[in-house]
Amino acid sequence: MTTMTSSDRREKIGAVVRVASGNFLEMYDFFVFGYYATAIGKAFFPTGSEFAQLMLAFMTFGAGFLMRPLGGIFLGTYIDHYGRRAGLMLTLGLMAVGTITIALVPGYTTLGALAPVIVVIGRLIQGFSAGVELGGVSVYLAEIATPGHKGFYVSWQSASQQVAVIFVALLGVLLSKIIPPETMLVWGWRIPFLIGCLIIPLLFILRRSLAETEEFEQRRHASTHPKPREILLRLGQNWPIVIIGMLLVTMTTVSFYFITAYTPTFGREVLKLGNIESLVATLCVGISNLFWLPVMGAVSDRIGRQPVLIAFTTLMFVTAYPALSWLVGAPSFTRLLAVELWFSFIYASYNGAMVVALTEIVPLHVRTAGFSVAYSLATALFGGFTPAVATYLIHVTDNRAVAGVWLMFAAACGLVATLLAFRTGSALKSKSEAADRSIEPAR
Repeated sequence: MTTMTSSDRREKIGAVVRVASGNFLEMYDFFVFGYYATAIGKAFFPTGSEFAQLMLAFMTFGAGFLMRPLGGIFLGTYIDHYGRRAGLMLTLGLMAVGTITIALVPGYTTLGALAPVIVVIGRLIQGFSAGVELGGVSVYLAEIATPGHKGFYVSWQSASQQVAVIFVALLGVLLSKIIPPETMLVWGWRIPFLIGCLIIPLLFILRRSLAETEEFEQRRHASTHPKPREILLRLGQNWPIVIIGMLLVTMTTVSFYFITAYTPTFGREVLKLGNIESLVATLCVGISNLFWLPVMGAVSDRIGRQPVLIAFTTLMFVTAYPALSWLVGAPSFTRLLAVELWFSFIYASYNGAMVVALTEIVPLHVRTAGFSVAYSLATALFGGFTPAVATYLIHVTDNRAVAGVWLMFAAACGLVATLLAFRTGSALKSKSEAADRSIEPAR
């Protein structure tokens, strides 16, 4: 076994930082939109009803996720054919366009009905890019990982998202201290978006220096390297694995958007806690996630993916509703923080094993496209609309803990998918890759 030198180690760390940097921007922009949904609703959807404004803002937030499956298919195919580095540069460019669009478009009072249309277009562009960003980063990290440490390496895809959570929460606390709430509602919410625009050039510089993965370079020069059309065909042939992957991701994406993007609104609008208290809770969640993700990714390298996935889907299913019932029974910052940190521990532990497991069950020739489509479908159908679903369920049931049922549903999906993945996923993957080897490349 080859021992890593200090130079090799620095090179690996540098590659992880460069590839995860663009993932930071994607998550930063998504979180900013979720955190300031109330202000965005007032700026672009002045209906006169606070509930309607918030729902329209969250539906716009969710609309971006509807584009993710398309991004996963087309951009994933691009990455599987043209390379990891080229695809990651393209996704960063698209995300930048969406961010700038939302940051600069005037409000409803200036542009009228055109304003929300432009905002939705910006979200759709962001969603199209995000459809493959997570998959592209995860596959890149899996392919540069040292033997026996794949879970640890891939966990930094999700960990970079937590840096964005922490950054946005800190920024929110700072802005809440220096800008009056009325001003934040009018124009102050644009400041975080503009800061995101200022970060973009730095991220382009970082990603430009990415090297292509050795695994992809070897496959690019092989006679069996598939054309884009072949990749799409093989993606369709592997739909059972994609569906299993989608169910695996459902647990991750629902719990993640609940404890991050929805928490400030939940704390402020539902529990009637202070804005700063809700943001501080979100900040602590980001720190907790950042700690547990690489730790549990490494644990899954030691004991296997399946035990971790089963344990934490079961924990979420059993504790989600009781924990939220305890919180809403006597809302306080202490209880909110305790529940959010518990959910954070469950989410990060599950996700630390889940993401790398997904890269392992998807066949090589459609690795990025298959991963991205599975992830995007879960986010589009379930996770991305978590803030809207929670808001709607609370409104129609008058039960402030009802979002726990949504979390239980996501946990059940994850548990079923885990059992299917390890019983049938490996067999399906082996069968697919054997078929791939028998296919002559198109001339």
